Amino acid sequence: MIWLLFVVFFVLLLLRFPIAFALAISTFTYILFEGYPLVIIPLKMYSGIDVFVLLSIPGFILAGNLMNSCGMTDRIIRFSNNLLGHIRGGLALANIGASMIFSGISGTAISDTASIGSIMIPAMKKEGYEADFSCAVTAASSTIGPIIPPSLPMIIAGSLTGISIGKLFLAGAVPGVLLAIGLGVVSYNISIRKNHPKQSKASWKQRGSGFIHAFWALLMTFLILFGIIGGVFTPTEASVVAVLYALLIGTLFYRTLTWKSIVSVMTNSAGTTASLMLLVGFANLFGWILISEQIPQSLAEWLLTITQNKFLLLLLINILLIIIGSFMETIAALLIVYPILLNVAVSVGIDPIQFSVIAVLNLIIGLNTPPVGVCLFVASGIGKVSMEKVAKAGFPFLLVSILILMLVSYIPALSLFLPGLFD
Repeated sequence: MIWLLFVVFFVLLLLRFPIAFALAISTFTYILFEGYPLVIIPLKMYSGIDVFVLLSIPGFILAGNLMNSCGMTDRIIRFSNNLLGHIRGGLALANIGASMIFSGISGTAISDTASIGSIMIPAMKKEGYEADFSCAVTAASSTIGPIIPPSLPMIIAGSLTGISIGKLFLAGAVPGVLLAIGLGVVSYNISIRKNHPKQSKASWKQRGSGFIHAFWALLMTFLILFGIIGGVFTPTEASVVAVLYALLIGTLFYRTLTWKSIVSVMTNSAGTTASLMLLVGFANLFGWILISEQIPQSLAEWLLTITQNKFLLLLLINILLIIIGSFMETIAALLIVYPILLNVAVSVGIDPIQFSVIAVLNLIIGLNTPPVGVCLFVASGIGKVSMEKVAKAGFPFLLVSILILMLVSYIPALSLFLPGLFD
């Protein structure tokens, strides 16, 4: 009856059910038809979230929301605009630059799209940029967040495999910078061709002022990253440090956080965390069913019967993951397929740290890939333009993202150089 699990799951996805509910209903249907005791549902869900490192997720979510609430996003955008606004299409480049900095706060693509997009998309439209281009560059640049540390998908990958999360953070740094550069080059070329506007060059005084205002966001990224890598604290402890840091900055330095806003942020963060943990629990139950039906072993054997050449195998896995990422939320996809494909990759000599970066990069590219690219939906909603137009405008960004993915896949040093320095 395994076919029933997949039929129900994909039908619900096509009907635009939230991924957590699609997982829940499909697994519940399977368990009922197979006659398993219903007590297996809470047991397997709890075992999926009973992982110490996952405690860092609510911390990082709360820290990101606190930093966003205290006006950090505005300061990041202002600083990026001071640096890049005088270049043709500079506001689009500032959008990408802001995503690089904001990634150190949120670590998730959808948060980046919603937070930066709500400010940058209207601003770009007001300056004379096309609405579809404004949405496309915002959605594309948001994929930088889950690659540059700290990264929630990297935390999930580390918790599933026992790989050092500090090393996974380091492994994503160079690919993240390359992705930002690639998106910047595409954006600049489009802006030159379409004669997008540019602003007057900011003075060094304005740039210095912008840096001071954005300094605390930059410092937070380094504090978290080097604290974990240096063994000062674990990822879970780092998330608590990030929350305390955000509270300190918002209340004492910027003085924009009030008790009312803090309560509101905590309530929203609790809701986000609850929905995410529910997703993790149902994904673990889904994964248990797949394992009991020996689907992972069958998939691994099937891939290895096609080829045992690691270069061809990587190409097949990349294609598979991009397709999965275009239909499924990143963390759910990681929980279900990442451990399976990791075993296949390791069996042909691919380093697990490199493969982790490849998997995360693949799945976040899927967030900008039709038909279900979540970031495209969020950006198109903010910009009030159809998803089809945003997807068309975002095609050049999608191509350069895939190019960076290929480089990371076939040049191991891009993801392994920095972690290798700490062996």
